Amino acid sequence: MSEHRSAPDTPAPGNAVPAADEARRGWLALGTLPVVAAVLVALNGLYILLVAFGNITDFGTNQAFVQHVLAMDTTNFGAPAGEDLDPDVMWRAITDPVLQNVAYIGLIAWESATAIVLVAAVVFWIRERHHGYRTARAISTIGLLMLIALFMGGFITIGGEWFQMWKSTSWNGLDPAFNNSVLALIALVLIHLPSLHWTARDRA
Repeated sequence: MSEHRSAPDTPAPGNAVPAADEARRGWLALGTLPVVAAVLVALNGLYILLVAFGNITDFGTNQAFVQHVLAMDTTNFGAPAGEDLDPDVMWRAITDPVLQNVAYIGLIAWESATAIVLVAAVVFWIRERHHGYRTARAISTIGLLMLIALFMGGFITIGGEWFQMWKSTSWNGLDPAFNNSVLALIALVLIHLPSLHWTARDRA
């Protein structure tokens, strides 16, 4: 006696993939490297955009921060401002209000430019979906390097070491600068990880 066996539950050639499978594939795509990289780039861009917006609309708050860092008047481990300052390094201080404001405006301009570059990168992450992300990765790299240059170069290196910000207990931005540098660096590393997502469509 022959047995009746049902046909396997697979779509016949030429049949459309079931909608449930398409939906599942769509959700799984959210876990791919390009999506993760794009989201981190977007978050870094949103952060620096909000920083620039805050400095422009609330100019005076961080202006005071820049003035105190450049003047080095609190680099005394918590002593009253202007007291117990190290004479061997105080020659580095910038006390001219004009120069301080120029530095602050330059800082805001750099933040704004960085935000623009990263926002543009997000647009290309969307436009180049499944097309290798060549331009998106390049623009993201530029924007993230600008972010790292700002926080690691500007705040940690120049502000922290040259202007001795590490000695101040009241005007010290080293911890936020370090955190922001690491977050940008993580996104930068992900963008440059080897992946077939960067080349698959180009090969085709």
